[in-house]
Amino acid sequence: MNKAELVDAIAAQASVTKKEADAVLSAMIDVVMETVAKQDKVTLVGFGTFEARDRQAREGRNPSTGQPIKIPATTVPAFSAGKGFKDMVASAKPAKGGKKK
Repeated sequence: MNKAELVDAIAAQASVTKKEADAVLSAMIDVVMETVAKQDKVTLVGFGTFEARDRQAREGRNPSTGQPIKIPATTVPAFSAGKGFKDMVASAKPAKGGKKK
């Protein structure tokens, strides 16, 4: 599902216009990104937590030459799914040999 399809689904479920749903979704995304960039967490109970995590410096390899390279420490965005979200996904497993859409 892409953003346009998500906006359509939100508009239908919340009984609002697509324009209103797009404005709310865009604002939510902006607020989450700004909050995590400030090193704060955004927790949505039952859904999950968005946060910044520190990644330690490590040694990697240049894929074309095989030479070792140093990868510097950095901060990355992360998402941890909440219990309700995990339970919903676990109970909706696809049939063998196929993907669920």
